[in-house]
Amino acid sequence: MEALHLGLTGGIGSGKSTVAVLLTSHGACVIDADAISRATTAPGGAAIGAIREIFGSDMITNDGALDREAMRKRVFSDPNAKLCLEEIIHPLVGQAITAQTQSAQSNGAKCIVFDLPLLVESPRWRQRLDRVLVVDCLPATQIARVVKRSALAEHQILQIMGAQATRNKRLAAADVVLFNDGIDLGSLAMQVAELVPQFGL
Repeated sequence: MEALHLGLTGGIGSGKSTVAVLLTSHGACVIDADAISRATTAPGGAAIGAIREIFGSDMITNDGALDREAMRKRVFSDPNAKLCLEEIIHPLVGQAITAQTQSAQSNGAKCIVFDLPLLVESPRWRQRLDRVLVVDCLPATQIARVVKRSALAEHQILQIMGAQATRNKRLAAADVVLFNDGIDLGSLAMQVAELVPQFGL
């Protein structure tokens, strides 16, 4: 039987990664596009050679990884740099997602969750998915959570949020919305447990 393909997305700080872990606990196979992307820019990653060639060695750390902070500054000040970086990384991520999908399918997965931060920004994804689950919360909550968990300043978080799809666009793309605001982990887990039967789990 063909696995259900579920798109999972949400803005930074929405709790999307926590929901992905909860879905895994119910037997879903999660394919994390962000983790795949980070692996391509880790020391010895598949994207490092092209990044060094196009952007120069000052974008590579001493241990051979992408200097994420230097690249973040470059990308925010130069839209062409962002496009160029995406042209290097996106095909590599796409290949890895395809391979992991085939593996999950052949291992009999009932539900394959595609954890995609840029699902709404990448229209090609929609036709590959059966359902889209959006993890939602108030923008103020996003900022508070990211400040708490990272070293980013509020203006940097606002920059990241500004580069992502708007909350309204995400909600418009959703088949199912999980509102993760003002609740504890136990309540979130209960909401996920109520949802999973409709995903074949």
